Amino acid sequence: MSKRIAVAGKGGTGKTSIAGLIIMYLVKAGKGPILAVDADANSNLNEVLGMEIEETIGNIREEVNWSERTGTPIPGGMTKTEYLNYRLNQAVSEGNGFDMLVMGRTQGEGCYCYVNGILKNQIEKLSNNYNHIIIDNEAGMEHISRGTVGKIDLLLLISDYSRRSIQSVGRIKELAKELEVDVKSTGLIVNKAPGGKIAKAIMEEIKKQGLELLGVVPLDENIVEYDASGEPLINMPEDSPAKEAVKDILVKLQLI
Repeated sequence: MSKRIAVAGKGGTGKTSIAGLIIMYLVKAGKGPILAVDADANSNLNEVLGMEIEETIGNIREEVNWSERTGTPIPGGMTKTEYLNYRLNQAVSEGNGFDMLVMGRTQGEGCYCYVNGILKNQIEKLSNNYNHIIIDNEAGMEHISRGTVGKIDLLLLISDYSRRSIQSVGRIKELAKELEVDVKSTGLIVNKAPGGKIAKAIMEEIKKQGLELLGVVPLDENIVEYDASGEPLINMPEDSPAKEAVKDILVKLQLI
């Protein structure tokens, strides 16, 4: 059975950066096979990992729909469902020590929910092929509320260094509980903390929200520089504060 780790949080908190670093350390620790899932319509997990993506679920869905709308024959005499399944098998891209599945964007009214459904089915279909599945969710609570991720072994809530962000992930935790999402364990990672320290007022808000603090990732200038230059974050020096902090958290969780 695969271990499924979902990363969620408010937009701009750096959840994709942390998801990418988690994948990198799992690969280095030989914890594969690993499936990285970019479940955000605004996909950029591949950039953190230094990987080019050619296919997305959204693009494939549009291709099949275009064929249906225009009357273009589906190759090989396949039905629409057969061709969709065939193309979805091609949506898994091979990376350096991991595979990647990207949701991507779609066009047209009502498409988004349908693509979420496809993504959920693909995750379930592929889950037995991997030891670890790391899912970078879109910002907010959509995938939690829709049950896109399915069962979750570890839900990592990513917050930046603000009360509003702590409150936001607190709401995600409560929503998962209200909807009875199958989550075995939930924890908080505070990202972009100046000097890697937590002020008393922030700690009080964390306790108020009933969140378990797993670790603190300091504000790291390397991330700013690498993002600005388009360099994959996994190539940052090993002594980068953010990388060291994420590694310490994974060791604490006994994931590496």
